[in-house]
Amino acid sequence: MTRELHYWQGSFIDDAQAAERLAELPTLVETALAEPLSTETVLVACDTVSQALRQPDGDLYARLMADLTGADAGDAADADREEAAATLAELADALTRPALERKLRRELGGLRPERLTRPDARETVYEAWAPVGLLVHIAPGNAAGVAPLSVVEGLLAGNVNVLKTSSSDTALAQHLLAELAAAEPTGALARRIVALRFPSSRQDLMRLLCAPADAVAVWGGEGAVEGVAELVPPGCRLIAWGHKISFAYLTRDAWADRSALTALAADVCRFEQQACSSPQVIYLDTEPDAPAATASQLFAFAEEFAIVLKEVSGTFPAPPTDGSDPAEQAEITTTELVTRAEQHLGLTKVITADDGSWRVFADTRPALTASPLHRTVWIKPLPRRDIVATLRPMRRYLQTASVAGDRADVAQLARTLITAGVERVTPLGAMLDSYHGEPHDGVYALQRYSRRVSVQAPEDVFATTPCLDDLIAPAVTPAPPTGPLMGKAEAQEQLRSLAPRNAQLYFHSGGTTGAPALSVFTCDDYDTQMRASAHGLLAAGFDPSRDRAANLFYCGEMYGSFISFFSILERLEATQIPIAAGLDYEAIAKALVAYRVNTVFGMPSYLWQLFHSQGERLRAYGGIRKVFYGGEHFTTEQRRILTENFGVEVIRSAAYGSTDLGPLGYQCTHAQGTVHHVLTDLHTLEILDPEQDRPVPAGQPGRLVFTTRTRAGQRLERYQIGDMGRAVDGVCPCGSHTPRIELLGRYGDVFRMGAYHFNYRRFTQIAEEHLGYRGELQLLLTSQADREHLIVRLDGAYAPDPDVARTALLNHITELGSAVGPEELLTCTVEIAATSAFERTRTSGKLRTVIDRRTKAS
Repeated sequence: MTRELHYWQGSFIDDAQAAERLAELPTLVETALAEPLSTETVLVACDTVSQALRQPDGDLYARLMADLTGADAGDAADADREEAAATLAELADALTRPALERKLRRELGGLRPERLTRPDARETVYEAWAPVGLLVHIAPGNAAGVAPLSVVEGLLAGNVNVLKTSSSDTALAQHLLAELAAAEPTGALARRIVALRFPSSRQDLMRLLCAPADAVAVWGGEGAVEGVAELVPPGCRLIAWGHKISFAYLTRDAWADRSALTALAADVCRFEQQACSSPQVIYLDTEPDAPAATASQLFAFAEEFAIVLKEVSGTFPAPPTDGSDPAEQAEITTTELVTRAEQHLGLTKVITADDGSWRVFADTRPALTASPLHRTVWIKPLPRRDIVATLRPMRRYLQTASVAGDRADVAQLARTLITAGVERVTPLGAMLDSYHGEPHDGVYALQRYSRRVSVQAPEDVFATTPCLDDLIAPAVTPAPPTGPLMGKAEAQEQLRSLAPRNAQLYFHSGGTTGAPALSVFTCDDYDTQMRASAHGLLAAGFDPSRDRAANLFYCGEMYGSFISFFSILERLEATQIPIAAGLDYEAIAKALVAYRVNTVFGMPSYLWQLFHSQGERLRAYGGIRKVFYGGEHFTTEQRRILTENFGVEVIRSAAYGSTDLGPLGYQCTHAQGTVHHVLTDLHTLEILDPEQDRPVPAGQPGRLVFTTRTRAGQRLERYQIGDMGRAVDGVCPCGSHTPRIELLGRYGDVFRMGAYHFNYRRFTQIAEEHLGYRGELQLLLTSQADREHLIVRLDGAYAPDPDVARTALLNHITELGSAVGPEELLTCTVEIAATSAFERTRTSGKLRTVIDRRTKAS
């Protein structure tokens, strides 16, 4: 019976099928690449698999443990089980969303590197990282996790990936990649993954594999790389992850540091020196002109280190002797015999374990010498002045240097070793460790698996287009989660268990609808959100190459609006005058004129007061052309006044967002009223029925519920923001396929009084349409002895006679007329007041639209 050794786009196949399908590889690649792959798709699937790998009682863990040990977890030897468990733990850690997001930020500059965006917002030049196409991975046999993780890197770069492992390797890679593909229900990942198992001696298959490749990543020595190089077509990118040599370098003070030597001995024993970062040589910082003393010091240190190595080696499981490679054993024996022979010349000293489990070779000659591995280490002298001259000829092979010394020594030696060709420097005991996003062999893998592409577009047509991909199709977003809905209380409770590393920036909400709530972000969270908002501001018509912006949002007491827009404008490299909102309107108006500001950012209520109080000066200046607002909305009449009296040409939302979730949407130049595009790079949106937790029919109003996907700190899933809205169908006239919503107000805008439900927006609409009112409007709900009382507060600068206003409201709001009139359920008065008398939130300056002061039943 033919074994099914190979995984091919979602199913396991046998040798004959694999050979047939390899012949069709070019067609497969063309078909798969026609469907763009979002990094979001890869991140979600990887995180799903990572969670499964963290469950020792789970089916996936058991199957992969069997692959690694060749037996059920309970039947495997303790040493094999421990090593396999460590490998699975490393895989689980590497596949977490935070780890991969950090890798994307480090290597490709952001979480959506495949999108054609403007690296310089002042130019209509778009750049992105694109896949190379078909990426072939020829994996090593000595590192089980390398093969599947290389494919994951290839997927993050958007490639079609074909992996070849040796027929003697376990099926770990095939099974893990199959699980990864299964975690993505649309098949988008499966169509980009092929994992084969056959020996490199099958040149017929190797040719079929390499012939259509756009890039080949190969692990191995020079012979293996040269063999593959002969098979790749002209122009194919050959990515060689070749064998490397690593070493330790100890200053004189570190020679006698027992803890340092113990850590170094552990590095020698881990993985039997099979990793490229394992130490093969220990260099001592000796005096350059005293050879006799140097030899004495060298041999004495070898004796001391042998004692330490013996102790440490005993704590590591002994390597099997029955399954050892005869060639490797022959190399160890030959090296030892030659080194012993040179003892008679005073050049070397050999110290070995009685059972042959470890070896220390001291050599008075500094030239870099490869170790035969398996706990075999050279000890050599190397004065620091000779480092570059000695090591630079071997720079092609150098990888890791572990350095022990004081702070000044480490800094100086690190720079010298890098000059000699070393690619990474670590402390003793950490040579085999790595951190998320670390370069490998001196380069970033994702960049080698990608192409940097650019598109130059005419400025007059694309000035307000932040991303070319939005003109093609909606961004791919995962389905929303199915868990319970969250509100502010759940979000605040979540903060109690937040890890310190995920709590770097603290913001308070403005407290418009209640007590200020705390929101916490990581610096990466914040940067991702500000860059997304910056793209939205471009779409809204802000021109960073020409506009001169005054930031007039509120600042202080941990409120985020001023800080956020400072960051947004900074990322756009725009000219910014960061004034912040203040009560000295005259000084602010003078600054706007003095600094030739043509664009202002701020809350509508604050900007309205500024224009109202400084009307003469600002009309005379006539230079304010753009107004970008947040948190509230201008009425139609207010817009008319700003346009006709002050010459403002653009009045548009700067962003739709909240302190807890961050930016949620943006307006484009074609947006009308409260319509916004959704920032789908950051969030997944649901619109749920106002009364029941189910989606509303298309186009119907409902509760806006967001799931944020790019937060390492607070993970807000199915978060009820407190806003109502409806989806807007069709492609926007701006050409963007990004979904749109029309905001319909806060839950708090709707209140029950006198047996009726009223909407604050209905009051502003009637005042504007039937009274020509263009000021602010505030509702106060109070209780009287016999009934409830509604006070409608209007700005005295714009309000008509209060009786006229009251009559209009009663006549045109049917429910109000009935409740006040024949039904006598409530009373209503209109109050005329100065704008300074209107109640606002102290932190943000927002107008409190509905103030409920009714006596609550106890």
